[in-house]
Amino acid sequence: QVQLVESGGGLVQVGGSLRLSCAASGFAFNKKRMYWFRQALGKGLEYVSGISSGGSTNYVDSVKGRFTVSRDNTKSTLSLQMTNLKSEDTAVYFCATDDRGDVRGQGTQVTVSS
Repeated sequence: QVQLVESGGGLVQVGGSLRLSCAASGFAFNKKRMYWFRQALGKGLEYVSGISSGGSTNYVDSVKGRFTVSRDNTKSTLSLQMTNLKSEDTAVYFCATDDRGDVRGQGTQVTVSS
């Protein structure tokens, strides 16, 4: 079955950086478009970024120029490099296999403190 395990979250100050990872298994990762979503406390699931199997990327406007999504198809791993973090980036971050975020991992908490 599909398994997605996120890691790399933590507490960071405004302006800092974090790198999230997602280990995927149970499906043909190299053929699947992958996504990052986030959910702040008390809010809905928000799309953050997507990457095609070939590496084409897409971002929500609020993270453009600060976040970079990448993938390693040989290791079935999805990554999200986050720089110049802002307090509004505080959320639980999920990787997902669909564009609604219905199939996602357990998430990793990112907290940006000012």
